[in-house]
Amino acid sequence: MPLFFRKRKPSEEARKRLEYQMCLAKEAGADDILDISKCELSEIPFGAFATCKVLQKKVLIVHTNHLTSLLPKSCSLLSLATIKVLDLHDNQLTALPDDIGQLTALQVLNVERNQLTYLPRSIGNLIQLQTLNVKDNRLKELPDTLGELRSLRTLDISESEIQRLPQMLAHVRTLETLSLDASSMVYPPQEVCGAGTEAIQQFLCKASGLEYYPPSQYLLPVLEQDGAENSRDSPSGPTDRFSSEEIDWQNRFSDYEKRKEQKMLEKLEFERRLELGQREHAQLLQQSNSQKDEILQTVKEEQSRLEQGLSERQRYLDAERQRLQEQLKQTEQNISNRIQKLLQENQRQKKSSEILKSLENERIRMEQLMSITQEETENLRRREIASAMQQMLTESCNSRLIQMAYESQRQNLVQQACSSMAEMDERFQQILSWQQMDQNKAICQILQESAMQKAAFEALQVKKDLMHRQIRKQIKLIETELLQLTQLELKRKSLDTEALQEMISEQRWVLSSLLQQLLKEKTQREEELREILTELEAKSETKQENYWLIQYQRLLNQKPLSLKLQEEGLERQLVALLVELSAEHYLPIFAHHRISLDMLSRMGPGDLAKVGVSEAGLRHQILRRAQELLDATRARPELPKPPQGEVLPTAPEELPEAVRPSAPCAELEAQTSECVVCLEREAQMIFLNCGHVCCCQQCCQPLRTCPLCRQDIAQRLRIYHSR
Repeated sequence: MPLFFRKRKPSEEARKRLEYQMCLAKEAGADDILDISKCELSEIPFGAFATCKVLQKKVLIVHTNHLTSLLPKSCSLLSLATIKVLDLHDNQLTALPDDIGQLTALQVLNVERNQLTYLPRSIGNLIQLQTLNVKDNRLKELPDTLGELRSLRTLDISESEIQRLPQMLAHVRTLETLSLDASSMVYPPQEVCGAGTEAIQQFLCKASGLEYYPPSQYLLPVLEQDGAENSRDSPSGPTDRFSSEEIDWQNRFSDYEKRKEQKMLEKLEFERRLELGQREHAQLLQQSNSQKDEILQTVKEEQSRLEQGLSERQRYLDAERQRLQEQLKQTEQNISNRIQKLLQENQRQKKSSEILKSLENERIRMEQLMSITQEETENLRRREIASAMQQMLTESCNSRLIQMAYESQRQNLVQQACSSMAEMDERFQQILSWQQMDQNKAICQILQESAMQKAAFEALQVKKDLMHRQIRKQIKLIETELLQLTQLELKRKSLDTEALQEMISEQRWVLSSLLQQLLKEKTQREEELREILTELEAKSETKQENYWLIQYQRLLNQKPLSLKLQEEGLERQLVALLVELSAEHYLPIFAHHRISLDMLSRMGPGDLAKVGVSEAGLRHQILRRAQELLDATRARPELPKPPQGEVLPTAPEELPEAVRPSAPCAELEAQTSECVVCLEREAQMIFLNCGHVCCCQQCCQPLRTCPLCRQDIAQRLRIYHSR
């Protein structure tokens, strides 16, 4: 049996029945019976004990319930002292109270179909007990005190585990009926038990040394007679008196049956009214269930509509996510193609770098740069050269001033938006007025000061140097690609997608390594130009007048490499064709082999590969464009050549860019690259070695590791965005 169990709550019908029976027992003129059977009780209520005690009830019927004990807490068994009939069958009793012997007036005890495992010894004190029914329990033995029940007439111990009867049962002279399972008995033997009650009593009397007398010779008290004396163990008794009392008892019992029948009719009327109420309750319950079903159907339809809307919304979000992923994949593919093209261009630049470098050294070292002739001195255009120098220095100064103003403007825009604009306008106006006022003065000063002439020559030399210009263009392209890769990586993190992340990281590392290599080559080239300038300064004549002006004029009048190659015999259309296809690095090779458009029309891709054009696609494009140019030339008349004495313009020509990256998608261009630290200013700094472009100049100063990948920062590189 569990230590803790939940009391079973009676049903509504059982609760009403209990209330009805309790009220019926308390009515005036009610009989001596308290019937609380079939009320689904787990314990006898306290009111039942009080009613029995106060109203002196003699019959207590508590059968067909869920009782596990006879006495609840705070109740005494003395409250049932007047009870003569106690009916407890069809319950779950495991034991009777040990002091059940206090019910001295008890005449009938029915505990059939319970779970009793033993009977208390105090049961022998029930001297008026006439009927004891312990059928269908778990009893294994009977107590010896059962022999003290001198008024016992009926004993039922069938359907139990009892195998032996106590010898003291022989002292019960009034026992008329003994019911047991003869097949399971050991003592008395099965033959004796099967012969009946009289044979069992004779066997027990013989075993106890007593003489057997039939129970009809003993007188029993009547149930309704209180305080009657017990019959004596004498065979002589007034039998006529016993018969008269028996008739009186039958009369009383018939009156009891009539009253019971009347109560039964009242009970049937009550049950009819109860059934009518239950029908009304069932109708109300059915109406409530129908309304509930309607509400549930409405809720179900609303839920299905919401689920359909959610599914449509989810499909739309999935399609939008798929579209964004496709755009990201397309953008990554474009960036990968541009990086591949940039790497191929870098390889081509490396192949032709030696040729370009040798040509530059030959131009600087071998063309008599150290000697200044009398004719060049006489033909020196002092005023024009000074103006050109002044313009070059002005451009350098303006670039520095614009850079300083740009930095100051970005810092002041965060702090003071309105006042800083007025100050900057005033500052620019002042700078422009100073430049206008001091222009003539600067020209005169340049003509007199050799250091300024040297600085102007150095700036023009760096500007016109082909290798330095190509390195700058490649650095600018790599900076743009790194910025776009960083934007793409941030967008992927915002979309929680990690696909192709390793490919982006590898591309970023390749570009970072290439950028570091180009920075080293740029520094190396600047050192070479400074060494050339030092050699020029060392080899110049000690008292040569206007030395740097003459060198500046010579550098200014020098024709670009493309014009030199044209003068050596390379056709203009062929040069334009190579520039258009971003193959100007093959100009020295075409000039060396003296290839013309006519020769190209008779050559094949294999011939170009033997010459030195390594790209298969470029070979086919060159041949196709050459054939188109020849067809167009044959279809139109040849233009007249310029006169021989006409002077060509001396302005330096800028070679077209070696690599034209494809335009990034509009979505990435529209997105501003903001600082991931302050989230206000633009990202301006490249972190090496990782290659991320994610911080502004102000926020990057205290940083030692990259905010995106947490790698150590070895070098910082500033990016100037074009406006």
